[in-house]
Amino acid sequence: MSKVFPKSANGLPLQIVLFVIVLGGLATAGANYYFTPKYTRVGYAPVQPVPFNHALHTGQLGLDCRYCHTAVDKGPHSTVPAAQTCMNCHSTIKKDSPLLAPVRASFESGDPVPWVKIHQAPDFVYFNHAVHVARGVSCIECHGNLTQTAEGETIAQRQSLSMSFCLDCHRDPASRIREAKDVFNLNSQRLADQGKADEAAKLVQHMKVNPPQSCSGCHR
Repeated sequence: MSKVFPKSANGLPLQIVLFVIVLGGLATAGANYYFTPKYTRVGYAPVQPVPFNHALHTGQLGLDCRYCHTAVDKGPHSTVPAAQTCMNCHSTIKKDSPLLAPVRASFESGDPVPWVKIHQAPDFVYFNHAVHVARGVSCIECHGNLTQTAEGETIAQRQSLSMSFCLDCHRDPASRIREAKDVFNLNSQRLADQGKADEAAKLVQHMKVNPPQSCSGCHR
């Protein structure tokens, strides 16, 4: 047998085992690094049936988020506006624009505009919009400052919304909290960013902000 396999072949099984271990480690590290919401979701901006621009509506025109997302401060879900809401303005403003044809069709037929959902929490995650905005958490924290989108740019996912993203806030709510009057002001700043860390800490205590960090808090 020594004439068939050289002596150096004796170490081949160990080399194969080491190679498999190293390869497995690299594959696991790569999956943990790249197959995460930060890389698979951030930047997701599907083509929508209507190129709605938040910067125009909330920035230039100053519409309050709650005009379109009427239930955001009342329940767990942030509702998408019906065509009637859009037509309150667009029955007279740009009423013949071809870009708004899906809205007009929806208004006439009663069928919803086929918006493509962007921010989607997994089925095993419980998230309540009203609870967060009532405790000084602005839309900006999860959706970014929508008044700063470029001309003609539609909404995109700007935060990973991963478990670590949520826990960072739950562990230190004072660093992200705003006064109630500033929650829907997309040009406002966090109290901590204004150098008001003490006020932020007092506000957390005053509003009894105690976000859960246990599994059962969000996984129900």
